[in-house]
Amino acid sequence: MAEPIDNYLITSHAAFEMRRRGIEEGVVRQVLAAPEQRHAVRLGRDVLQSRIALAGKTYLLCVFVDIDRDSAEVVTVYRTSRIAKYWSA
Repeated sequence: MAEPIDNYLITSHAAFEMRRRGIEEGVVRQVLAAPEQRHAVRLGRDVLQSRIALAGKTYLLCVFVDIDRDSAEVVTVYRTSRIAKYWSA
């Protein structure tokens, strides 16, 4: 398990994308609290990701977080069924 993020805010853009993509805040909270993987996207931005089961199918939930502030900011969230493409062994 990768290092979690406990202190964060969800930006309005991320909230919009969560609603549009049908991703519940509770699932995002779970990934932030116990991510399976965490990678630096660029200086100050990490992606935390975990495999989740939804409607009988497994997806990869990716949560992009700006970590270079007092309260980390969730900037966007998406899920994909193409786990192998984004999963690091």
